[in-house]
Amino acid sequence: MTEPSLPLQAAIRARLVAASAVTSIIPASAIVDRNATPALDNSIVIGEAMTGPDDGLARHRHMIVADVHVWRKEPGLVGTKQVVGAIRAALSDGPLSVPGFHVVDLRIASSRFLRDPGGHHSHGILSLEARLVEIA
Repeated sequence: MTEPSLPLQAAIRARLVAASAVTSIIPASAIVDRNATPALDNSIVIGEAMTGPDDGLARHRHMIVADVHVWRKEPGLVGTKQVVGAIRAALSDGPLSVPGFHVVDLRIASSRFLRDPGGHHSHGILSLEARLVEIA
């Protein structure tokens, strides 16, 4: 079995790449898991996550907190907030399919918007909470 956040990350990326509202702003090739800050001038960076046991005695239930970072080359925060809105809509468009797991719940825990001290980029962080159960 793989670490549960990895197939969740792949499912999130697949959902975002398939959402025209997202890819009309950020190209699918810029929805990535890579190191560098900012990774690209206009990008969505996924991959950071924390996994822990979910409620109950069963050891096949997992709670994952995952961050999705949005980077835009812009002097304000408008574009970043538009991208986060498109991500919210894409993730709420029906159940998420994660191979090997049943997604019991996926919710947006928070969104934060930060200004680049240099004034060239805006940064949004969308924090997701997911509850997954392993499928036997």
